[in-house]
Amino acid sequence: MSQKRATAPDRTPSSNPAVPTGSLVETAYRTLRQRVIDNAWPPGYRALEQELALELGMSRTPLREALVRLQNEGLVEVIPRHGMRVLPVSADDMRDIYQMLTALEAMAAELAARRRLTRAQLKPLLDAAAATEHALNAEDLDAWASADESFHRNLVELSGNRLLVEVARNCADRAHRARAVTLRMRPKPTHSTREHMDVVEKIRAGDARAAFDAQRAHRERGTRELLAILEYHQLKTL
Repeated sequence: MSQKRATAPDRTPSSNPAVPTGSLVETAYRTLRQRVIDNAWPPGYRALEQELALELGMSRTPLREALVRLQNEGLVEVIPRHGMRVLPVSADDMRDIYQMLTALEAMAAELAARRRLTRAQLKPLLDAAAATEHALNAEDLDAWASADESFHRNLVELSGNRLLVEVARNCADRAHRARAVTLRMRPKPTHSTREHMDVVEKIRAGDARAAFDAQRAHRERGTRELLAILEYHQLKTL
C-alpha cells in the first residue's frame, strides 16, 4: 500500500535546520532592522517574503516573526501574501521621538550623576565626547555622527536602568534614519560638542539636577534644529 507524502506548508529551506527558530528570528530581525534604520531600504521599499527568506537562507516562519516585530516597532508594514513595505517617518513622528529621547536622556543624566561614577566608569562617555570634538576639527561629519551616537548611547547605559536603556535605544534607532538624511543639511555642530562636555562635567561632579537640565537643554536645542531643517526643506517624510 502506498503512503502519501506529507506536504510542508513552507518549502523555503533553512541554511541550517539544527539552528533553533528563535535564533533565526533574531538574526532576521537584526539584519532587516539595520537595513531600515540605515536607510539601505528607503521609505516605500517593498520585498516579498519568499525573496527575503531565500536571501537570508531560512524558512518563511522565522522571517514572518521578525517582520511582525518590525511592524510592532512602526518600521515596516506587513502585507499579507505580498511581503512587507518600509514605512516612512513623518515630521510629527520625529517630534514625538525626540520628545521621548529628551525626557529619557535627561533622566539618564540625572541617574548617572546620582551614581557617583568613577573616572573609569565615565571613560566611554568622555572618549565619545572627545571623539566628537576631534571629528569636528577634522571636518569629518560621518565620524562626528558616529561619535555623537556613541555619546548618547553610553549616557543612557550609565543610568543603570535597563528598561530606560531599552526604550531609549529603540527611539534612538528610529531617529537615526532622520539623522542620516539631514546630517549635511544642518549647521556645523559646534554647540553639540561643547554641550557634551558640559553634561559630562555635571555628571562627574555628581550634580544630578544640573546634569538633568544640561542634557534636556542639549536635546531640546537639537530637536528645534532638526525640525527647522525638515520644515525648511519641506521634508514631510523620511
